[in-house]
Amino acid sequence: MGRRKKGRNISGWLVVDKPAGITSTSVVNKVRWALDANKAGHAGTLDPDATGVLAIALGEATKTVPYITDALKAYTFTVRLGQATNTDDAEGEVIASSDARPTDDEIKAALGAFVGDIEQVPPQFSAVKIDGERAYKRARDGEAMDIAARPLWVDSLLMDDRPDADHVTLEMVCGKGGYVRSIARDLGQALGCYGHVRELRRIWSGPFKAEDGLTLDRIDALARTPELDAHVLPLEVGLHDMPEVTCMTASLGPLRNGNAATVIANGIDYGTEVWASHDGKAVAVGRLMGSEIHPSRVFVRHDDA
Repeated sequence: MGRRKKGRNISGWLVVDKPAGITSTSVVNKVRWALDANKAGHAGTLDPDATGVLAIALGEATKTVPYITDALKAYTFTVRLGQATNTDDAEGEVIASSDARPTDDEIKAALGAFVGDIEQVPPQFSAVKIDGERAYKRARDGEAMDIAARPLWVDSLLMDDRPDADHVTLEMVCGKGGYVRSIARDLGQALGCYGHVRELRRIWSGPFKAEDGLTLDRIDALARTPELDAHVLPLEVGLHDMPEVTCMTASLGPLRNGNAATVIANGIDYGTEVWASHDGKAVAVGRLMGSEIHPSRVFVRHDDA
């Protein structure tokens, strides 16, 4: 018999405005402690020096993490022109430099090549696995790796500011798996001047906005209090992009046991992934097959009667 996890059965989302200088995992641990939660995870890693939205899933909301991870995200970031680093950000060593500086018009003209369906090579210092080992571990040992390019959808990439000749601030909206550091590196190469990320902030991720996030200082101040609980959003927020169907009382038992059940659905195509609700609360996620939902994820609601 496995050991019972310590902590409360609390489910939902807490939005954190992550500061620089801390890992995403450390933020998860801080939130889990502050809420005395038995289970927590995040939806999309931020580099230690990056700031902004880090959505923390609690309890049953962890089952909705893939839907937030797959959602569009927006970043604002500053590129240092004229220098390439081995990490593609300001923490690394400068490995190449150039006195060339592009004009504003040249930068704007180059951005179009990074919009739409693109292929991007992750940084050498990244969490991608090479032969079962994280790339950053090999990079720390001085190994240069051939990392395969990966597809990325970039919805938009716009120039926001040009504070001086050495820096340009951009705003990007992209899909899952994007590396902003790779965008900065590749843009610098396209402009013939090199480049790396100087500052990076995620301003929104799916339904979550940085402006609504709590700082770690605020979380510390409210730790283990009802006031912090009040900031926890319902787990249903993580299903914002998915069609909703209604589960009748008679269908609750079968669904909670992982079996197909009848639901009320209007205008939703056969085979669509949907979430079923009862009294506004998520019961399951699954495929709609005619008038039935075939569940793939079932939510255990400890607040149910």
